Amino acid sequence: MDKIIFPAQRLAGVVRLPGDKSISHRYAMLAAIAEGVSRLENFSTGADCGSTLACLREMGVPIASDNVTVSITGVGLNGLQAAARSLDAGNSGSTIRMLSGILAAQPFQSEISGDASLKRRPMGRILDPLTKMGANIEARDGNFPPLRIRGAPLRGIDYQLPVPSAQVKTAILLAGLYAQGPTTVRESVPTRDHTEIALREFGAGIQVQGQCIRLEPRPALRAGSFFVPSDLSSAAFFLVAALLIPGSDVVIKGVGLNRTRSTLLDVLLSMGAELAISQVRHCHGEPIGDVAVRSSPIRGGVIQGATTAAVIDEIPVLAVLGASSENGLVIENAAELRVKESDRIATVVDNLQRMGVKARAWQDGLEIPGKSRFHAAEMDSFGDHRIAMAFAVAALAADGPSVIHRAEAASVSFPEFYQMLDTLRAD
Repeated sequence: MDKIIFPAQRLAGVVRLPGDKSISHRYAMLAAIAEGVSRLENFSTGADCGSTLACLREMGVPIASDNVTVSITGVGLNGLQAAARSLDAGNSGSTIRMLSGILAAQPFQSEISGDASLKRRPMGRILDPLTKMGANIEARDGNFPPLRIRGAPLRGIDYQLPVPSAQVKTAILLAGLYAQGPTTVRESVPTRDHTEIALREFGAGIQVQGQCIRLEPRPALRAGSFFVPSDLSSAAFFLVAALLIPGSDVVIKGVGLNRTRSTLLDVLLSMGAELAISQVRHCHGEPIGDVAVRSSPIRGGVIQGATTAAVIDEIPVLAVLGASSENGLVIENAAELRVKESDRIATVVDNLQRMGVKARAWQDGLEIPGKSRFHAAEMDSFGDHRIAMAFAVAALAADGPSVIHRAEAASVSFPEFYQMLDTLRAD
């Protein structure tokens, strides 16, 4: 699908975004192996989380949805059934990596795969720890989907994450629910801690001391009612759009403000963004609040080290903001971008150059010059939802109508994105 994006004169209004994708995945998986009925309000509407629900249904988990709340009848730790066919994770790296931790402990064989993009994404980072726990997993060329998983008795391990990855941490912890003996995961760089919070809320015995997480095995997980905060990664596109377009004033309601995710707000503030956070409260262990943003002069800067890891999903739209900043933006230590839904270093630079921005890339980073003007262009999402949305935001500041090819990629995480963006136009 091609999407024409017209320049905006001003953005203004109040929006409430769909539920956080990362939290939705985790709630769904834990609800499926809990005992009782869980109600998940404001569950993500994205196709990725739909893939997780579809995989759970294939294994006999009763799931109902009314477009506002997802109800999941848990089957307990030992209640999953062998699927009649290969599980389809679609485009969702979260689904295939995290669910593999549960599948590794089941008394049956499973196969899980996905679309062409997912089949190019490396799985070695989960294969290593799960194999150390006793799992029997085969992957194409030893690293890529489809994964063939023969369930086996697992043992707890003490594992140091070689690279920061919340998905890998989650796969290990979910497998650890079934293990003989406790499981410990150690991080050198903190990653999003939604799994630790959700496990505690569902009744698991988990201790977090600094960057060391210890999980006790075989808990009786309790069903419950949960509200999913709005997705801060989705909010990033609206925050940057408001900062880019002069005279804009936007409020985003009920946004997740988890400390392992809110580095995005710290980065924006450090670059000169005018942001205000209000109505902060906690919901099922997760902090949420309202975020107000006004167009502001942006200085630019350098994103590197642990900060890069913390905002890795927001890099594409931050690169767009960097192009309009006073001093430009340098992003370092971002090799992880090469193995996302697209090679995001390459696709960001490609689309920026199409719009006349003289960005350049190297193996693990990119440099975007400041004071750039966005020229109307035809751009490609490369099948990547975050690339589609980032350059729809850039197109708002262009000198004429732009076209996003394969714009439907946004539906992976945010089907309502273009409609919500349009509702904020105050032209």
